[in-house]
Amino acid sequence: MPRKSFTPEQIIAKLRLIEVATSSGKTTPLACKDAGISEQSYYRWRKQYGGLQHDQAKRFKELERENARLKKLVADLSLEKAMLKEVAFGKLVSPERRRRAVCMLQQRFVVSERHACRVVRQPRAVQRYVPTVRADEDELTQAIVALAAEYGRYGYRRITALLQSGGWQVGRDRVQRIWRREGLKVPKKQRPRGRLWFNDGSCVRLRPQHRHHVWSYDFVHHTTEDGCSLRLMTLVDEFSRQCLAIQVGRRLNGMDVIETLADAMLEHGIPMHIRSDNGPEMTSRMVRDWLEKVGAKTLFNEPGSPWENGYCESFNGKLRDELLNGELFYSLKEAQVVIEQWRRHYNTQRPHSSLGYRPPAPAAYSLEPVMSAQPENMQ
Repeated sequence: MPRKSFTPEQIIAKLRLIEVATSSGKTTPLACKDAGISEQSYYRWRKQYGGLQHDQAKRFKELERENARLKKLVADLSLEKAMLKEVAFGKLVSPERRRRAVCMLQQRFVVSERHACRVVRQPRAVQRYVPTVRADEDELTQAIVALAAEYGRYGYRRITALLQSGGWQVGRDRVQRIWRREGLKVPKKQRPRGRLWFNDGSCVRLRPQHRHHVWSYDFVHHTTEDGCSLRLMTLVDEFSRQCLAIQVGRRLNGMDVIETLADAMLEHGIPMHIRSDNGPEMTSRMVRDWLEKVGAKTLFNEPGSPWENGYCESFNGKLRDELLNGELFYSLKEAQVVIEQWRRHYNTQRPHSSLGYRPPAPAAYSLEPVMSAQPENMQ
């Protein structure tokens, strides 16, 4: 026979009934029998509910249930705290790390998958997701690692552009996933390496509107391995981002500026404007008179405002980051050869983020559509 349960109101009513019966002369066992309960239940109920009104008994029952719920909650929180201590050795920032943490918690604490996912805040759909490995995954990974080793200063966006130009049908998200999985990153600092002798290998006043509309040039300082000075003059077409020339020498004066500009004009034509800083080689009477005679107008930045020459400054930053900081030059001739090789690679192969990750001047590419005239600021 199933055990019958009573509400607090029913228990209080039976206790009152037995009290009235015993006060009228009945014995406790007989009164309990008339009330339909055992004598053990009577004494147990009297100990628990004796002296309480029916509303107080109801509240007492609710408090018992609340206390049981709080005890369970405290136990669950203590368990979750212990589980969190087990996974607190590192940041769970990727779904794969969270997936491994959930499996570890299930084995160590014998909890359900739902409980473990709640502790590490992992969606159950992500936990149960089975990644599909494509047939070309290994080959693509090898290609990404090879390009990252060859172009150590390129991020995954430029690596994606190089892969696409090489015939890979791959998106940026997939390359980024493999990039992170392989632990690849662009180092903040790099150590200069020696090159073997036999190794071949912004605020803008005038916005450029078309090719050869505005050229800009600037100087970059460097040194060879013996500590002697190197000076580089960089000349850039602001619209196409093409590097027209990099003149390398121990010292460069106004006559070197004229010769570099003349060689570029013979190859590309005369620009409408030439932008530069206010250095003595740029503002000399000889250079200004020569530019006036060839028909190119000069644009000088305000003193102390290098951001007005943002296109050339951006190019100089890439030149230093991708080449000068990673090369150790032993002579002037070596510097001239290596820097010229890098200039040709920059113009014909290097993906440029401001041009939709296309090179500034590839052999089979004609830059006719109008581009966004903002200096490059992405890795």
